[in-house]
Parts: sequence; structure tokens; C-alpha cells
Amino acid sequence: MYNPFSLKDKTVLVTGASSGIGRATAIECALLGANVIISARNEIRLNEVLNELDTSQGQIHQMIIADISINEEIQKLVEQVDSLDGVVSNAGILSKFTPIKFINEHDLAETMNVNLYSHVMLAKNLFKKKKLNKGASYVFTSSIGGVTTHVTGNSIYDMSKVAINAFAKSCAVDFASRKIRVNAVCPGMIHTPMTTPDGALDETDFQRDIDTHYLLKRYGEPEEVARPLAFLLSDASSFITGASLIIDGGMSVIH
Repeated sequence: MYNPFSLKDKTVLVTGASSGIGRATAIECALLGANVIISARNEIRLNEVLNELDTSQGQIHQMIIADISINEEIQKLVEQVDSLDGVVSNAGILSKFTPIKFINEHDLAETMNVNLYSHVMLAKNLFKKKKLNKGASYVFTSSIGGVTTHVTGNSIYDMSKVAINAFAKSCAVDFASRKIRVNAVCPGMIHTPMTTPDGALDETDFQRDIDTHYLLKRYGEPEEVARPLAFLLSDASSFITGASLIIDGGMSVIH
């Protein structure tokens, strides 16, 4: 059956897959037929995700425990994967809301290490060691904060995402020699454990933000980012590279 959006027979690596957007992306890719390799540092949660992945099309899934904020763990992850058709480089953290005059080296280094350095080094090693198949698709999870939306106290996080968008474009140029496409997605506020540490977002606390900044009058769900990510991994997006896809419910239009 003709379906350019299918991921059947593709092998896809998803980092930061133990929760939020990474978890939703792994589940979506499996439903679309991919063999999914999930990676994160929390073994218990990662195993739960592994057990949720669809296998009805004969898919074979794998999990690799790795903290990619540590260079040795990146090397371990790269050594354990082979012949990838797609990568979703998704791991990330939120930085503390800090006005510029109160920025300190520790917070700056921690955020940049996880949100930028780890992604750079993973992409470098996967490409250098030829783990990416010809025609593969590589997608970074960035943020609307890396494109257009900047708020007081969020400069460290925004800088890390601006850098990821720039790096994705550089990868698109460098990887094109092997017909590997590279893009980024830039979500607005999404309901995830990272954006709501207690696991349950109190909508009343954010209603003013929703009413003021979101055309669709709500925040997004992880699946609403996972599906565009899956699209960028599929052959349906075969002429898209070097793009930063905004997924923000219209926030950037009226912000």
C-alpha cells in the first residue's frame, strides 16, 4: 500500500526517550513501522517506554541506557548503534529563569552541556563513524525560544536553542554529501514532565499566557510534536532539509 509517511523497515534512534516529546516520538515511530532504538539515562522509565512500543509489523526495538551529557556515554551509545535511517536528537533540560545580571557559570555550563554540546558531539560521532545510512534523516528538538520568542530570565535556555537551530543548518550543509537531511522542530509550550515538574500542569496558572499568546487557545501535547518529527523522518519530507519547523499553536504569529 502506498504511504510515503510510513517508517516501515527504517531504524530510528530517539534520545531523551524516557518521557515527554521523546517518549511520544518513539511510540509514534513504532506505530508507523520503524525499528526504534530508545535512549535515556532513566532505566526504569525507558523500559516502560520500550514495553509500549508497537510490534505488530514485526518491528524489533532496543533500548540503550546513556547519559549523553557525558562524553564517554555518547561514545558508548554510538558504539551500540548501527545503520541508522533516522535520528531524533531530543534530550534537553530547562534552565533556571535568571535575569542576565544573575547568570552564573554553573547554570550556563550545565544548560549548554545538555542542550547543545551533547547534541553536537552525538551528531559528530554518528556522522564521522558512518552510522547514518545514505538518505537518512536527522532531526533536532529545538524550541520556539530558538527562533522568535524571548522572555526575561530565559536567556540561557534561548541561547542553547538558537545554537541548536544554527547547528542543524550547518549539519544540513555538511551531511548533504551523503544525502542525509537535517532539520529541527521548534515547539512552543508543550505539556511534558519537563515543563511541569510535578507532572500536572495547573491550567489556571497559565490561562493568561494561553489567552494572550496562543491562537489555538491551549498548549500543545507531546504527540503534536511527535507527528511532525515522524513526518521529517519519513520519505514524505524527502525535499526538506535545513529547516526549523515551528510547532507552537500560533504563538509566534502574535507574540
